[in-house]
Amino acid sequence: MNQAPLPQDHPLDPHDLVRDHTVYACVMGSRAFGLATEGSDTDRRGVFLAPTPLFWRFAKPPTHVDGPADEQFGWELERFCELALRANPNVLECLHSPLVEHVTDTGRELLALRAAFLSRQAHETFARYALGQRKKLEADVRTHGAPRWKHAMHLLRLLMSCRDLLLTGELTIDVGDRREPLLAVKRGEVGWPEVEAWMARLAAEADAAADRTPLPPSRTGGASRTSCSARAGSQPWRRARTTRSCSASYATGASGRSEASWASSRAVCRRSTSAATRAWSTSAPPCSASRFAAISSGR
Repeated sequence: MNQAPLPQDHPLDPHDLVRDHTVYACVMGSRAFGLATEGSDTDRRGVFLAPTPLFWRFAKPPTHVDGPADEQFGWELERFCELALRANPNVLECLHSPLVEHVTDTGRELLALRAAFLSRQAHETFARYALGQRKKLEADVRTHGAPRWKHAMHLLRLLMSCRDLLLTGELTIDVGDRREPLLAVKRGEVGWPEVEAWMARLAAEADAAADRTPLPPSRTGGASRTSCSARAGSQPWRRARTTRSCSASYATGASGRSEASWASSRAVCRRSTSAATRAWSTSAPPCSASRFAAISSGR
């Protein structure tokens, strides 16, 4: 059996992964939230797809990369999906940014799955993150007599976002008409007791919304299928049929089977992917966009 050669053993520059293999990039922070003022930084976040041969090395490609530009951060696709399925606030908000700067076909497939990452788990993760931030603010008050007002503003925004997500089932990034009250907090024009009471009220409203949220308990299938098919499609195939089988097993698992059956589907997918990896050949034609679409849809 012919086998594709392993990549040359040369040092990997993580920044090259961001420059050459980004599938989705956006602006986050105050500019995405509608809270930017003169002098605000431009925070950029993105997702890159590390070429599959890099995983053949003993030293695997990084799960995330700082840079190469200032205020820039990127996740490898698989890690990004893992965090999104855990309802990581930073990752979910990145996926819903209104300021998209770059997107490929794989990135568009990821964006099409945004709703697949939203679940009731967001209540726990957003609330846990908010509690950690609030403790830091309270420590500042004890030490310095006042919190870092910018951080207080962003914590209020996060609590609003959590409450609204649980109420509507949709994650909205721009604060809209709440911009001015939030900026007043940033400028220190609202006393800490009032800000603290505002935070407590928002947290209580989020708790109440969690009891009647339209969000499902959890999500799994679509994201795993996308990660699998994207990894497969990043190299020439000889056994696309195996990939279709892998993708189909994930689709079945997403339709509501038991957790044990779903775990079995994941194991089948991993075995199928390994078998297909061994079947790669340098003589196989590159995977075209239409072929990639066919593979990832299970046709």
